[in-house]
Amino acid sequence: MNYNTEKNNKVYVYGEIVSEATFSHEVYGEGFYEFLVKVMRLSGQADILPVTVSERIMTDDMHVGSFICALGQFRSYNKLEDGKSRLMLTVFVRELLDTQPGKNPNSIVLSGYICKPPVYRTTPFNREIADLLIAVNRSYNKSDYIPAIAWGRNARFVRNLSVGDRVALSGRIQSREYQKKQPDETFVTMTAYEVSISKLAAFDDETDFDIDEEFDLYSTPHAYQNND
Repeated sequence: MNYNTEKNNKVYVYGEIVSEATFSHEVYGEGFYEFLVKVMRLSGQADILPVTVSERIMTDDMHVGSFICALGQFRSYNKLEDGKSRLMLTVFVRELLDTQPGKNPNSIVLSGYICKPPVYRTTPFNREIADLLIAVNRSYNKSDYIPAIAWGRNARFVRNLSVGDRVALSGRIQSREYQKKQPDETFVTMTAYEVSISKLAAFDDETDFDIDEEFDLYSTPHAYQNND
């Protein structure tokens, strides 16, 4: 199998648009717009995800309260804020779809390289968690840097991985609010985005590993936190 950068970063989302579209950036005369989409979990909670769409495929019914069903990629870019570079993440839409009944409304498949030492820890309730950052190759010699979090047995597996190891995973994109302390000692609410890992594998040679066979983008939704 030839390694294909279109296969190593795939996202499927279906959710409600909850913010007006705002201009994001322009590339070779093509404008891109960003809005927030609410994707429900089985628990009844929701993830609020940033979604970027080209003006070429935007439609008039993309407004607050309408729903979007799309295939795309989870991409990263650096944004300068207060003189510091901040990693930003967005679901970059490549194709709009009709609603897919029965499909997991928030599903992602990634393949890439560990680019920072994984951080393994346990919570006060003795839950095992591991944080990792994955570099995912993109066309034109670009890469996306995707934070991910593993639980339970996946966390135990991740803690033994090293920088440069190649991994593939599936899961969902989750949003998480946190409090960030400001120079004036006040706090502001920020939102972090990361991949909550459901299934994980490490491999050495892509010729021996077919990500399409190993990982289903439209996997049955379940509570990823209960992977012990």
